[in-house]
Amino acid sequence: MPRIAQISTPVEAADRPYVVVPVVFDEGAAFVAQSIPTTLGGQTIARMLTEQWCGANGLKSAAGSTVTLRTLDATSVILVSLGSTYNDAQNFRVAGASCVRVAGDEPVGFFFPTDGIEDPRSMAQALVEGALLASYDFRRSGEAVELDVVPLGLPLPSVIVHDQVTEGVARAGVVAESVNWAKRLIDTPASEMTPKELARQVELRLRDDAHVAIRSWNEATVKEERLGGLAGVAQGSAQPARLVYATYDPQPKVELPHVALVGKGVTFDSGGLSLKTADGMTTMKTDMSGAAIVMAVMSIASRLQLNIRLTAIAPMTENLPSDRALKPGDVLTMRNGMTVEVLNTDAEGRLILADGLSLAVEANPDAIVDVATLTGAQRVALGDEVAAVFASTDELAQYFAAASERSGEQTWRLPLVEGYEGHIDSDVADMKNTGKAGAAGTISAALFLRRFTDGRPWVHVDIAGPGRSDSVRGYYTKGATAFGARTIVEFLEAVEGRSSTD
Repeated sequence: MPRIAQISTPVEAADRPYVVVPVVFDEGAAFVAQSIPTTLGGQTIARMLTEQWCGANGLKSAAGSTVTLRTLDATSVILVSLGSTYNDAQNFRVAGASCVRVAGDEPVGFFFPTDGIEDPRSMAQALVEGALLASYDFRRSGEAVELDVVPLGLPLPSVIVHDQVTEGVARAGVVAESVNWAKRLIDTPASEMTPKELARQVELRLRDDAHVAIRSWNEATVKEERLGGLAGVAQGSAQPARLVYATYDPQPKVELPHVALVGKGVTFDSGGLSLKTADGMTTMKTDMSGAAIVMAVMSIASRLQLNIRLTAIAPMTENLPSDRALKPGDVLTMRNGMTVEVLNTDAEGRLILADGLSLAVEANPDAIVDVATLTGAQRVALGDEVAAVFASTDELAQYFAAASERSGEQTWRLPLVEGYEGHIDSDVADMKNTGKAGAAGTISAALFLRRFTDGRPWVHVDIAGPGRSDSVRGYYTKGATAFGARTIVEFLEAVEGRSSTD
């Protein structure tokens, strides 16, 4: 059941069907903050829970571990572990997720002790993000139930601290709702979420966001604009291609930092004539994750009123076999005039991203970030919980690594190995769309994309593994994750902050 987060008072929250009391562990015992009410749900809340009590009742030190104290009263108390500290944002996310899963469809009041929290805004944001992300359910999109957050302090939280918690809760609501919107697009069956429908949904989302302008290019415009990669991949499908081009500029008369975002939007990937296996196709509606993510980031930037310029570009198509489909050995001419020999039609994502990156270069940004479910090799190398990141400069890599740390989305930088450039050389074109068989597939794909960035500062994020979760874990739900959206937002906020101090 979706949720809506709001600030509440202790009296109002205490009447919820579930109230949450966080605990921290030290040497096996669990401790409750002094600012937590001593009585909740008709029960006395002890300040310390012994190691024996925790063991007997199943409350563990691992973040997110819970035990529910039920009474004949209408209110039950959930004790949830934050681990050993009040200052770990990821632990707050996991705790928030655990509590809403225990509560199910019922409203929840979370008692949030600010004593001992160094950054109340960030911890409140993390708590609510975890709860709202975990509340996503593709099958159920009805009226939201409440998540009350109650800032506490001794004797009361200061006005400054209360405002920080309020801001964190509001920001989390914007971020999580936008990420869940992207997840819903990704989880929609491919027969419903065609390129045309995806473009329409993005237009509906962004058209009322402040300072955002949006254009959707149809199939004719795609060809007129010389998007050879997108047009080439799309020719095998009866569904026409689209490209969505959105901009955000809150101060047109001020020179702001400008970042271009490019997202892969393959709404279904059969592999084309280089056909995938039946099992390999079952999750291929997820292959438009990049497009959904960059447009969600655009919406977040507007709704958080970030003081930064953005250009978001999302080429959208299906990749299907037909009598018109690309054939291995065909040569395409991309937007920037470079030619590509297509030896594997299942390496189509880099073809449409090449056009998107070429358009991004023409927008003259300070930096480019692209995100895509691009290579199976990424999942082999890093699994389902860590994205591969490539960066053209160490400074950009450091910025993105710090953003990843703040968001809780794990990334790992891989190298752009110059010696592997020969893997994508072609005898009949400027390059080919495949690397050396069985060797460095994720790196060769990144090297391919780099050729379309014109030497500009650039980050490439391959989310082939973490873009989808096969099970519920932490604050991730089964299915689409929209992994990377929150990290990109953190990255943009860091760029914005750096600009304000220059």
